[in-house]
Amino acid sequence: MEMERTGNLMAAIIFLEVCLGLFRFFAGASIFSFLHVVTCRLPAGEPVVCGRSHCPECGKVLTGFELIPCLSYVLQKGKCRACKASIPPGYLILEVWGGVCFLWSGAMFGWGSWGILSWKAAAAFAYLSVLTVAAVIDWNTRIIYDRFHIMIFLLGVVSFWVFPEHGLWDRMIGAVIVSFPMLALALCIEGAFGGGDIKLMACSGFLLGWKAVVCGMFLGLLAGGIYCIPMMAAGRLGRKDSFAFGPFLAFGLSLAFFYGDRIADWYLALLR
Repeated sequence: MEMERTGNLMAAIIFLEVCLGLFRFFAGASIFSFLHVVTCRLPAGEPVVCGRSHCPECGKVLTGFELIPCLSYVLQKGKCRACKASIPPGYLILEVWGGVCFLWSGAMFGWGSWGILSWKAAAAFAYLSVLTVAAVIDWNTRIIYDRFHIMIFLLGVVSFWVFPEHGLWDRMIGAVIVSFPMLALALCIEGAFGGGDIKLMACSGFLLGWKAVVCGMFLGLLAGGIYCIPMMAAGRLGRKDSFAFGPFLAFGLSLAFFYGDRIADWYLALLR
């Protein structure tokens, strides 16, 4: 009898944890669903907050059911219910990524007293959100808007209290240790780096500190190289062609936010 009660209690706990996990996932997916609207409307000069979501092909205003993250795309088989036009898979990918980011942030930095996100996890999720929007817009337009740099810088200011382990000098060195060499290369070699990329690394260095931002740059270069090699082999990218580097930097910085200091400490320990 006692074992049966214990088994029922464990089953109930597991069920509640699964429900809470799904809630957290869909919370992140919902936020990133809105951010996808931002990536579409901001470059087009359309109002981001005002205006109902609609099908870009037929203009039909979407219902509540059609706005459910992830599920609506799957149930509609990736097509508009009105005109049957295909919905780009980027919608689904970004919503799933949002759920992953929410769970990733909470798993790394805790869920807080309310069971949603701790302050550190919320800062991590906010940073991933800005990086994602900047990366998508940069991929489509080759532009990283200054407002994203300002957001990351302000997040760095707030993180003085959220991440006190990174002191002022750590952040100041982080702001210049990667961005200044990038600026020097850009001045010497035309098209080496864009201004948006340089500012992204400067403000991210202020947020992350010097160890993590160096690690983020290395991971970004590695990801960019992995992208370029097959593209050049297929003849789709020439040696003198340029491409949006911001998404690869965003990838590296995302990993560096969580693991950058540990990777840097491990590497420095090998050199001793």
